[in-house]
Amino acid sequence: MDRFPDLTRRQLLRAALAAGVLTGAPPWAPAWARPLSGSAARVQGGRPGPVTMEIAIRGESVDIAGGMGSGITLNGTIPGPLVELYEGHEAVLRVTNHLASSSSIHWHGLLLPFEMDGVPGVTFPGIPPGGTFEARFPVRQHGTYWYHSHSGLQEQSGMYGPLVIHPAGPDAHPASRDYVVVLADWTFEDPHDILGKLKKQSDYYNLQQRTLGDLARDISMSGWTATLRERLAWGMMRMSPTDIADVGGSTYHYLMNGLHPAGNWTGIFEPGERVRLRIINASAMTFFNVRIPGLPMTVVAADGPAVRRVEVDELQIGVAETYDVIVEPDARAYTLFAESLDRSGYARGTLAPREGMEATVPELREPPVRSMVDMGMDMSGHAGHMRGMHAGHGSMEQMPAGDPAAGPHGRDPHQGHAMAMPDESHAGHDMSAAAGPIVARHGPDTHGSGNAGVAHVQRDRLGERGAGLEAVKHRVLVYTDLASPTPQPDAGRPPDRELELHLTGNMERYMWSFDGAKFTEVEAPIEFRYGERVRLILVNDTMMEHPIHLHGMFMELENGQGAHRPLKHTLSVKPAERVSLLVDAVEPGRWAFHCHLLYHMEMGMFRVVRVSDPPGQPA
Repeated sequence: MDRFPDLTRRQLLRAALAAGVLTGAPPWAPAWARPLSGSAARVQGGRPGPVTMEIAIRGESVDIAGGMGSGITLNGTIPGPLVELYEGHEAVLRVTNHLASSSSIHWHGLLLPFEMDGVPGVTFPGIPPGGTFEARFPVRQHGTYWYHSHSGLQEQSGMYGPLVIHPAGPDAHPASRDYVVVLADWTFEDPHDILGKLKKQSDYYNLQQRTLGDLARDISMSGWTATLRERLAWGMMRMSPTDIADVGGSTYHYLMNGLHPAGNWTGIFEPGERVRLRIINASAMTFFNVRIPGLPMTVVAADGPAVRRVEVDELQIGVAETYDVIVEPDARAYTLFAESLDRSGYARGTLAPREGMEATVPELREPPVRSMVDMGMDMSGHAGHMRGMHAGHGSMEQMPAGDPAAGPHGRDPHQGHAMAMPDESHAGHDMSAAAGPIVARHGPDTHGSGNAGVAHVQRDRLGERGAGLEAVKHRVLVYTDLASPTPQPDAGRPPDRELELHLTGNMERYMWSFDGAKFTEVEAPIEFRYGERVRLILVNDTMMEHPIHLHGMFMELENGQGAHRPLKHTLSVKPAERVSLLVDAVEPGRWAFHCHLLYHMEMGMFRVVRVSDPPGQPA
């Protein structure tokens, strides 16, 4: 890797950020170190208009996470510089590659010509060493987005940054302060070494294995028979209920705006001000649970587009998702706490009325464990009992007929009304510990050797809280809370066809795929006809959450909000979940479609969606 050390400048920057120097930031500080203005007419960079920006990719020795490491910087920083664009105007982003290897930048969530999307092998060849690529496109949206490398494992080494697009009209949620909050995971290991370890031993980084003490506790709570049956089932699947994250705190340092917890990124406010936080999960492999103890958050946007206001105390943010929240803090310090899903570490920052203030940092909570629902089992009427696990097989599909499937119009016992799939009203936050209704049972296809098993019982889990948050006493954001403020333009248009894809994998062999086939084993792209409306059904046959991202187009999430379905570019699909989205194929070209867990994508959970040209244009 090329190295262009600039340690004095970087050390000054880290010191300034750690001290909370945000309102009077030095001129060389990256834009994400300063508050954005609440008015698009007064943001850094002057009046709204076309933007031309130069971005340089370099390999450097970086002072980060309390040590020195080899990273990939963008304009000398990790994260890279804030890219600020203006809806209705042109953007010209010139990226120059100073590495010794090919590179790229993908503009995550942006609507733009596919040739500008930045995915090597799909939309362009990549940026060669010493080369420059110019992305030129009209800006057709507003909101909070981000950008990152789409070449190999470069993203893990720091190649990502925030992107904010200011609206052409008045901001629907003006705020006195506007901060970007970039969450990430950093490792001093070579990312290729991490992948090699996972291939050899998939639970290499899982230090939270069950102990004899856990066995004794479970026997006392559930009895010998149920406990041994449960242990046998997990053993036959060669999986552990503590497999929450492939990579965790044994190698990861969790960062907020490039700083580890001791660095304490600080956002300053005046008492009585409304503060907007643009939370971006730019990590390679980490889901975060985000909360500000003592301070409610009002969610106003998800993945860029606005959503109806919903007040929560905590949210789980999947890899590559973004959420905008508004807070109204009192005259004291607050901890902005982002706990990793497996509870192996955290990123944190501070909101405070003056520099140098801190608040109590919460203790890490107990790690979550996987459940029989995550295994795709029918638990109805048999609490604690794993119905359907065939004694001689380790796969999840070995389930006898048992109870009849609830089907697409099963009844949700927690709400007392008919549960529709996809578009009647769902449960909200309060179905905290309950499994969603069964919406389908798996067919005979087991997807071959690329898949360890299938979720025989598929559930609607959009109204469920994320793993580990089922029993917390405060309000937690769930996907059924999200609603577009205005009806979608094609809200009443039925889909022209349905396409079902299964998220598949073999954890023991560390293989990841769609429908049991890795990207390298698939020759043809997924074809969308220009102008058609496709219902995309995703079924997660694995026991992990997968953040699934479609490039170039938004997806309408069928979450029970009817005409007010929210738009998503990335959706976290829970284990054994069946979820549907509507896609209007109006962006011609070749688009990447993949799991945004970096090592899953690298190992094959990746496809290409090709939208045909409009009628009358050459193919």
